[in-house]
Amino acid sequence: MLTGCSEHALKNQNSHGLIYCAEANPVSFNPQITTLGSTIDLTSNQLYNRLISIDANTGEFLPELAKSWVISKDRKKITFELRQDVQFHQTDYFTPTRNFNADDVVFTFSRLFDAYNPYHFVGGGQYPYFQSIGLDQLIKSIIKESDYRVSFELFDAQSSFLANIATDFSVILSAEYAKNLEINETLDNLDNFPVGTGPYKFKDYKRDILIRYYKHKSYWKHPVELEQLVYDITPNSTTRIAKMLTNECDVTPHPNSSQLSILASRNDIKVQKETNLNIGFWAFNTQKAPFDDSRVRRALAHAVDIEKIMHAVYLDNGKRLESILPNDSWAYQAQVNMPNYNPELAKRLLQQAGIAEGFKMDLWAMPVARIYNPNARKMAELIQSDLKKIGITVNIVEYEWNTFIKKLEEHAHDTVLLGWSADTPDPDNFFSPLLSCAAALNGKNAANWCDPEFDLLLSKALDTIEIEKRKEFYFQAQQMVIQELPLLPIAQGMRFQASSTSVENIEIKSFGGVSLAKARKL
Repeated sequence: MLTGCSEHALKNQNSHGLIYCAEANPVSFNPQITTLGSTIDLTSNQLYNRLISIDANTGEFLPELAKSWVISKDRKKITFELRQDVQFHQTDYFTPTRNFNADDVVFTFSRLFDAYNPYHFVGGGQYPYFQSIGLDQLIKSIIKESDYRVSFELFDAQSSFLANIATDFSVILSAEYAKNLEINETLDNLDNFPVGTGPYKFKDYKRDILIRYYKHKSYWKHPVELEQLVYDITPNSTTRIAKMLTNECDVTPHPNSSQLSILASRNDIKVQKETNLNIGFWAFNTQKAPFDDSRVRRALAHAVDIEKIMHAVYLDNGKRLESILPNDSWAYQAQVNMPNYNPELAKRLLQQAGIAEGFKMDLWAMPVARIYNPNARKMAELIQSDLKKIGITVNIVEYEWNTFIKKLEEHAHDTVLLGWSADTPDPDNFFSPLLSCAAALNGKNAANWCDPEFDLLLSKALDTIEIEKRKEFYFQAQQMVIQELPLLPIAQGMRFQASSTSVENIEIKSFGGVSLAKARKL
């Protein structure tokens, strides 16, 4: 019945609904427990709000569920004044009896670090983004000062705290809903049947088919134009484009560069192109031989023709990276020792490492198109061809997206093509989630690399609010990454999105997920 009344019935509603072709199933409906961009796009800005946000143009913090905030002189206490007019979703499974207040803030964030919170271990007790940046170890306590005032007490002053509170992961949950689930002993529903304060509320989900949201009629921020928002789960990029061409979808993300000319030729389709803070990279499992030898990692890097990848995969719509940071980051520094294409040097490095005869290895390729890598399979084939020239046999491995991520977190891979889209403009958003020791422990560090000296640089950078001092520490961190090469930065991609010309006001941010809060159809 749900399938029969999804896309075609919604199309007949004209301006009342929108169909968005999504590239993957969500792993959860709670952004706190995943770092997958595909899931964040489906959930965070559609179902929830945060205490504060970041202006994409100025980098300034903006009020959201918090009207204002005060930072103590020692920067270890931040007090938020909360809005009093914000209603949670009323759904088939929950009817709120009160508005959003300080209890919801305390519950939401205490879940991350308080082992006595009944939800802390639900779903395995993994909060990958927060754990990789150490936020769970930073918060000392959360104090309810009044119904609409709440304070965070920190163990240390950290310059990126507000930025992390403003990310798409830092959504606010309903403490009242959580309490009801606890009484009914259905705690897992908190992450699978969501309740938030965002512009849309959850209606239903059929794996591999669709997600359906209804508009939140009492949304505090502005009127919501769309009556329904339906995500058509379509993993195959070519199929998504076909659905755009036949008007089965109103919007589709991440069209391949090779498909852009087809879309641009249509008068009823428009293509948005935005610069996005992201990096695509090739990560080596540094706890597995022979990738535990930096000479081998550098040999592999020298063996690959990145310029060929830029032409064949990005079709010259991306920027070749010269550091782990994209060059529009305020802490960016081009690295003079970035590996260049030099197969002969690659062979000599392998000889020095004692494996001149070559070896066999797996290369994992993402099964979905992302901003930072529009075609991982094609990239893997190009790398496979290049490495064959120096005697290395590459087996390309692919899994369904959610299975891929699960196995990656278990560090079952040799090497992997992956990437990262920033959630804030703060440089730490690249370093800590990708390469910190904490990220290695929770499985989100694809290089499985942990270096205390590197972590110390990150800590020093976070301990000061002086930009020039932070830059100096981040310069050193960038140099260390390229020296050790736990991963090889490849390219910064452009964010593309195709939509019907009848669709307006879809917000594509330079960092963070897409927002359909103001979307409408003419």
